[in-house]
Amino acid sequence: MWVQIKRLFKHRWAEDSIRAVAPDAVLRLAQQVAGSERHHSGEIRLCIEAGLPNRYLLTTEGTHALVRRRAIDQFGELRVWDTEQNNGVLIYLLLAEHSIEVVADRGLNPHVSPEAWLAMVRRLSSALHEGQFEAGLTQAIEEVSAILRAHFALAEGAHNPNELPDTPLLR
Repeated sequence: MWVQIKRLFKHRWAEDSIRAVAPDAVLRLAQQVAGSERHHSGEIRLCIEAGLPNRYLLTTEGTHALVRRRAIDQFGELRVWDTEQNNGVLIYLLLAEHSIEVVADRGLNPHVSPEAWLAMVRRLSSALHEGQFEAGLTQAIEEVSAILRAHFALAEGAHNPNELPDTPLLR
């Protein structure tokens, strides 16, 4: 019970995601996502959440499982799963827990080892820990873009319709 109460307070007083990412950084990250998507058929979404909604907090579920479940829920809610080639990727940050999850759709996931995703998450985590929020997210977008280009590159002159918003979602 104390674990749930502690978690509840931690998430209710977490740093606001809007304050964590400057408006000009949000714009640059959106531009980077849009630029990336001109070279492959995949879709990249960033979701940065300050704290979890209450329905997630009063559970005995472990932190890692809880954050993973929320990332998967956001993957569905944001329709990242609903791209034509099933090659969307969600980069999810939960500020209250200092947690990062990457969720890749079924069309892309078989091409990428869990170790590759974990290495990317570690690099992003390190950058965030050093206070390099935008630089870390920029690097993560570049890494996801390289993976998408390797497996879903656009043919010369082809156009990738923008299936999802490019602007990071701040909650």
